[in-house]
Amino acid sequence: MNRFFHFPTLDPVPMSKPRPPADADQPDSPRKNLRWGFSTGSAATAAALGAAMFLRDGAPPDKVLVRLPGGGDLAVPVSDAGRRARGGVWALVVKDGGDDPDVTNGARISTTLEPGRAPGLEIVGGAGVGRVTRPGLVLPPGEWAVNPTPRKMLADNLAPWLREGGLRATVSIDRGEELAKKTLNPKLGIVGGLSVLGTSGLVKPFSNQAYVATIDQAMAVARAGGATEIVLSTGGRSEGLARIMRPDLPEECFVQIADFFHAGIRLAVRHGFEIIGLAEFFGKAVKQAAGFKYTHARRHDLDLGFLADRLPGLEGAGREVFLASPTALAALEVLKGLGLLSAVPAVARLVLRSARDFAGGGPGLWAAVFDFDGRPLALETDGASPGQAFPGPGPVVADPNRGEGL
Repeated sequence: MNRFFHFPTLDPVPMSKPRPPADADQPDSPRKNLRWGFSTGSAATAAALGAAMFLRDGAPPDKVLVRLPGGGDLAVPVSDAGRRARGGVWALVVKDGGDDPDVTNGARISTTLEPGRAPGLEIVGGAGVGRVTRPGLVLPPGEWAVNPTPRKMLADNLAPWLREGGLRATVSIDRGEELAKKTLNPKLGIVGGLSVLGTSGLVKPFSNQAYVATIDQAMAVARAGGATEIVLSTGGRSEGLARIMRPDLPEECFVQIADFFHAGIRLAVRHGFEIIGLAEFFGKAVKQAAGFKYTHARRHDLDLGFLADRLPGLEGAGREVFLASPTALAALEVLKGLGLLSAVPAVARLVLRSARDFAGGGPGLWAAVFDFDGRPLALETDGASPGQAFPGPGPVVADPNRGEGL
């Protein structure tokens, strides 16, 4: 009997549940009433099944059951199906990412089935599916960006039809090339469209594990390309500023780690980078200086007391005003008013101390801290001389054309 896989609704965290220690990496937190979705790999597989059933029955099915890699079946609606002029059959599935804010949510993914030229299943990328051009990914250069698990899902689910001979499956994504510009694919060297992804067939909303896996993948591409230095930023704007400062480094050497300070450093060490740079705005720098492994505001409040004890010249009434600041931006304005911007390099040195604790004694480190308008406030190094880290920095200015994230 088939077992249907129902999208789970995550249970709320009991109020009495103890919080992890302050220096713990942030796990995926249960969130109330968030709906799970299915991956692009599941959508492509469902479309393939829909096409096969259309060929068998002469009519498109309302839904198909996709066998998941971990067992169980996922019911996926089929939007449409038909025949190609050249003789193949196709079906269309609209990807449902649940409550995960991914650019592929709502993407129209189709799979066309045609007789194969050899036994087995041949998987081809159609319009909107990218092609790998750089080493370091799970697929070699020249291959279509349909990852191993979706490939296995397609083969496993189409097994009954493959007994009758080989099949050629062409996966296409409507507007895939346009949507891919909003992903990391261009930086990873995947050109022409989106990747067909998924390890479980499902999409967990706001998965921290998935974000860390993306960081890991980006670093693998940079390392495979011969990079020995990696620059970690906390968002689009800080990456843009770092790239202006480091025009000597190629695009793949800049990786956004968001709030994953500890995970980003540890991954960079694991990949063997000789120099690790950090580029962030003052607010994130304060939390990194305090040694927080995960710096999201949901997880850690701004700890100005820790910082006030370590900033030279901050005392008396000025210290009290600083401690009363509701935000990092307000705290920085207090330092400006007191004429104490010269104390900000101490924050960068504390960031490096935290980074050294995470990295161990291996790589050289540097940290650049920016004002919220993009002006540089501090550049400190540990084991990487300024000349080595910044051979010829250009002027640092705010770049409004970068992403909104800090």
